[in-house]
Amino acid sequence: MGKKKLHKGDPISDHGYEEAEIIKANITKSENPNKNEKMTVKIQVLSQNAQKIPPVVGYFPSGFNPSKESMEDDETENPREPGSRVSLFRNTKRTNRFQLVVSGSQVNFVGTNYSGEATAAQGCNYSIGVLDKETQTLKIVPIAGSMIIRLDPKIDEENPATLGMTAEGKEAPKKDMDKFLSKSAIRRKKKLETLRQGADAGGEHVIEGSKLINQGALEEVAVTGDNDRNIPPYDLAAATPETAYPLHKIILKGEWDYLTDIFDLSEAGERISPEAFPSFVCNRMHTLADIKNEQERRKMAGIFSYITHLVKFKDKHSMDGFHSAKNHRIPTMLFQRFSSMFCVSESKRLPNEKVDLLISYVLVLTLYADNFRSDPSDIAKDLRTITGHLRPRFELLGCKFVRDEKRGHLATLSVPLTFPTVNKKRKRR
Repeated sequence: MGKKKLHKGDPISDHGYEEAEIIKANITKSENPNKNEKMTVKIQVLSQNAQKIPPVVGYFPSGFNPSKESMEDDETENPREPGSRVSLFRNTKRTNRFQLVVSGSQVNFVGTNYSGEATAAQGCNYSIGVLDKETQTLKIVPIAGSMIIRLDPKIDEENPATLGMTAEGKEAPKKDMDKFLSKSAIRRKKKLETLRQGADAGGEHVIEGSKLINQGALEEVAVTGDNDRNIPPYDLAAATPETAYPLHKIILKGEWDYLTDIFDLSEAGERISPEAFPSFVCNRMHTLADIKNEQERRKMAGIFSYITHLVKFKDKHSMDGFHSAKNHRIPTMLFQRFSSMFCVSESKRLPNEKVDLLISYVLVLTLYADNFRSDPSDIAKDLRTITGHLRPRFELLGCKFVRDEKRGHLATLSVPLTFPTVNKKRKRR
């Protein structure tokens, strides 16, 4: 994100507001808490000026007190620990986006006006008053709800000061940061670290019921991801379609806890809205009632949920599908993984090769949902394309098309996997 640092120390009237009205009022002042005195002051109510930057208010939900930290530094006379510094940055491309940074302590505190609480609807009006005792003037400044910024602790992984540190040295500031996090944030952080560290240990509860797994092949042949083919991890020595694209390599173990929405709706007997869920999922909701085993039913509902989140993630980063995904909430754990897997750029658009990779993940999950005989017509509609465009993607996954008298052409997955030859363009001499 391109950032421009703003000037600090300007008068309050220069920060986005101009004088609108002057009112005289009496307020009390007292040096002795037991005795109140009155003083006459002028109240200036400042109105907003679109050409100037409005005041920004930052708060620390963790209870961190920058004034206290500065006082402690002065008392200990520690020259290496300067007082807290406040910086405000503005995006050079999107000038209405700001980032507030408070540095100088063991961790940096960062907040934005375009994410988190600042984006919530403003239910009331806010103002701040500044009393100048010398001029006996009280300035009332209205503040926009989006400029009240929550400051959360952050650690800069690319800080030059930490590049030469050992793993233990880098872990120390992370432990210090945990002191300022909420309990829910700490739980999310631990789950994300577990997913990163134990991604390979994930699928026992998903595939342990299968009796036809080629265990020798799984031990000898590593599950592979092919960058040239741009497809999910696969196993060329798989003995069954279920192990050709291992499900625990697509949906990680810790992610299943966030895929219960469709299962809960199904168990409650509620119908899902076609506007909120892909047509592929809506057309197959009835199949959940036919699954007697609750664990298998949860697994299938989780696959439906994962397909939904992938489709909506694609829509969120495309011009034609943005409105359909505007109100869809993707769990933070999944959104972070999707953003990493599909390389979301600053422009919020997905690269073409990553769009193809996302589609490949969706198609593999549709094969699971249809018992590896899938009709691509409805998922093509959800992906905003036509069936003919999906056929090469299915073939790149090792699928073949067969004709069914009732359902038309179906994509089937047979094992062992066989892939078409990937033709690379030769460079002209």
